[in-house]
Amino acid sequence: MNHDSSRPRGVTRIVTSASVFGAPCWVSLTSRDVDATEDFYGAVLGWEWRSAKLGDRFRMALVDGTPVAGIAAVADMWQMAVAWTPYFAVPSADEAAARAQERGGTAAVGPISFPPGRAALLADRDGATFGIWEGALIADWEKWRHAAPAFIRLHTRDAFDAAIFYGEVLDWAGRPGCCEVQYEGGEVVLRSQGDIVARIESGALGAAPDPTIRPHWQVHFAVEDVAACVRAAEVHGGSVLSKGSDEAVLRDADGAQFTVTSRRER
Repeated sequence: MNHDSSRPRGVTRIVTSASVFGAPCWVSLTSRDVDATEDFYGAVLGWEWRSAKLGDRFRMALVDGTPVAGIAAVADMWQMAVAWTPYFAVPSADEAAARAQERGGTAAVGPISFPPGRAALLADRDGATFGIWEGALIADWEKWRHAAPAFIRLHTRDAFDAAIFYGEVLDWAGRPGCCEVQYEGGEVVLRSQGDIVARIESGALGAAPDPTIRPHWQVHFAVEDVAACVRAAEVHGGSVLSKGSDEAVLRDADGAQFTVTSRRER
C-alpha cells in the first residue's frame, strides 16, 4: 500500500499499476510501535526512514533513497495481526476485489482511496492475506524490486488451487504483457520480465494452531550478509526461526515473520 502521496526527489518517471499489473509492487508491515519497528529494521536491514503523509503512525523505509516498504503502527488500533503483507498491482482495485470475493476470498479493508490510488486488503480462500494497489507506484518499479525485496512466497494448502485463484483475480494469464506462470519442481513460479517475483508452494495447514504453518505470504528481503542480519535480529529483540548459509527466517521484536535471502541467490 502506498503510505505516502509524494514522490521522492530525483524520481521523474511515474510507473502505474496498469503497466506492471499482476506483479508484486509493494510490501507493508502492520506493527504496534513505530519507534521500535524503525530501530529493529534499521539495525537488521540497514533501512533509513522518512515520515509519511498519513500521520505519525506511518513511516516509509528507504534503501539508498528508494522507498522499499511501508510501516503502519495500527495493529492494536485496528485490531489487525502484526504481519508483513505484499501488494499486487492491478488496473482496477474494485474489479480485482470483486473477483476475489466471487472466488471465495474475503475483503478485510476497502477498496478505499489512498491518493494517488486505491487499495484493498484481501484474503484468499485459504485465509492468506494480501493487498492490491491501483494507481501510481511510490517508486519506479524496477528500482523498488531491486532495492530490497527478492521475491514473495505463498505457503498454502494447495499450490495449484491457489494459482488458479490468484491467476483469475490478478489476471495473470488474461492478456499479453502480464506475468508468466510456470510449474517447476512442485511449485508455482511467477515471473515478471523474466525475473522470479513470487513462488507458491503446497503444504500449509489451514487449521494449524501455529500461524507459521497456516497459509500465509512470506516476504523475502535480499541482503548482502545473512549471518549479520541474524546477529542483529537477535541483539535487537527478534528471534531466528531457521537459518542456513544463504537464507534465514526471522521474527521481529513485534512478532512479524520475514525472510532474509542472500542477494547472490536472487
